[in-house]
Amino acid sequence: MATEPAGPRAYRAACPNCGAPVDFRSAASASAVCSFCRSTLLRDGDALRRIGVSAELFDDHSPLQLGAGGTLQGNAFTLIGRLQYRSADGTWNEWHALFDNGRSGWLSEDNGRYVMAFDAELEGPAPDWAGLRAGAPVTVASQAWTVGSVTQATLLAAQGELPAAPPGSDRAFTVVDLRNPQGEVGTLDDRDPAAPGWSIGRAVSLGELAMHGLAETAEKTLRGRSVACPSCGNALELRLDSTQSVACPQCKAVVDVSQGVGAELSHYAQAQGREPQIPLGRTGLIAIAGKPAMAWQVVGYVERCEIPDDPDDERSVWREYLLYHRTEGFAFLVDAEDGWSWAAPITGVPEGSGERVRHQGVTYRKLYDYTGQVSYVLGEFYWRVEREQRTANTDYQGTGSDSDKRLNCERTGSGASQEVVWSAGEALSAALVFKAFGVAPPGGSGLDAAPVASNAASLLAKLFFWGFVIAVLLMLARCGDDDCDDLRARYGQASQQYQDCLRANRGGGGWRTGGGSFGGFSSGGGHK
Repeated sequence: MATEPAGPRAYRAACPNCGAPVDFRSAASASAVCSFCRSTLLRDGDALRRIGVSAELFDDHSPLQLGAGGTLQGNAFTLIGRLQYRSADGTWNEWHALFDNGRSGWLSEDNGRYVMAFDAELEGPAPDWAGLRAGAPVTVASQAWTVGSVTQATLLAAQGELPAAPPGSDRAFTVVDLRNPQGEVGTLDDRDPAAPGWSIGRAVSLGELAMHGLAETAEKTLRGRSVACPSCGNALELRLDSTQSVACPQCKAVVDVSQGVGAELSHYAQAQGREPQIPLGRTGLIAIAGKPAMAWQVVGYVERCEIPDDPDDERSVWREYLLYHRTEGFAFLVDAEDGWSWAAPITGVPEGSGERVRHQGVTYRKLYDYTGQVSYVLGEFYWRVEREQRTANTDYQGTGSDSDKRLNCERTGSGASQEVVWSAGEALSAALVFKAFGVAPPGGSGLDAAPVASNAASLLAKLFFWGFVIAVLLMLARCGDDDCDDLRARYGQASQQYQDCLRANRGGGGWRTGGGSFGGFSSGGGHK
């Protein structure tokens, strides 16, 4: 009679340092960290050998924890180990996932989202490490990739059961994330210069993995870490596992917590900005990234401006609301001069380059290149927010019936730490946004319209305001009718030709009608 195949054989031994039991669920696991004394243990047959001590884990409130489980393509897995890494831009986790069929994988954080990756043998030689630059094409394992990020990292801490002994925490190594149009993430590292590490993965969400056994304290509304603001002493409540920067609600100082709550906290003061239309902490039921409407919470707010080539040109200003969902990760609501949109980082890269690219069957045309700069922030962020932080951006818009779709390419960093992040999104109506988050419309679909009083004394102000609006609209219509109508009819309203015509008629250069990024921030480092 046929019998079910037996699962991986479990193994238990005593820690040679403290005597506590150390369990191995997989016969292939070569290392573990004692949960009592943090000794790093190497398995040698049926004996354990102590090879070092793991540091304390960075205090976070990730929804993931040891023992949590899920399913990928019908195969169940359990999280049995964790490696925690640190770079100049913060920390990230890689969770060792043991599948019921004995296979090991890595559930890793990736720009506020997650990737499930599997180690593989590197076919052929590794590329020239010194020549790898974010955004550049490269061939690895006979496959074409684009470099997403180049990061210098060290091991911060280890936990649980691991397929190999963790690297020493005293040695920095290079981590290179690669992307391709198929949505895959390839990761190279030189922890062992003689045998570079190589893995391939894809983006996943905790919802898609049907995760269970998650930590209960991951929600922002629950108890979190507390630290005193180094500027004013006010208590800062850090509630998200991936928070790297937080703005003090009292003095508005931006505090860097990427090196841990116990570390010396750097900070900088910022001038008072405009308060967000959607309050921090507000939750709205909204559909993002092709998913059904879900409860997304506003956890951060960024005001950014465009830095024009000519200092005399007008600066466009836009706002980004960082949204958080416990199982979907992070996304953005963007409030720009041309209206509202949502955006979320994508794992892969579009096909093509230059004026036209394709992503998931949609053709996008390039709108403009520009430099963005942070001018004001509130709340928590999964990247390090620096004073007047700048990013190089390129915006794209879908063509034809897909004109509501958006793409943004954002480039940050230089030298040993670089990153290119693509975000995809779609236009939203202002009415939908305000209804979803229970916010009263301010009187306009984009940035706040000028306030209009309701008493009799303000009647004259109302007349002047609406007279000004009508005059501006008539001037714009006249410019279009007199000089630019042919270009608009031939190339479209958002075309570079039509925008150049409008810019020339206005007598100024570098003015963009789009007025803002379609994407969010990069995290300052990939998931590995």
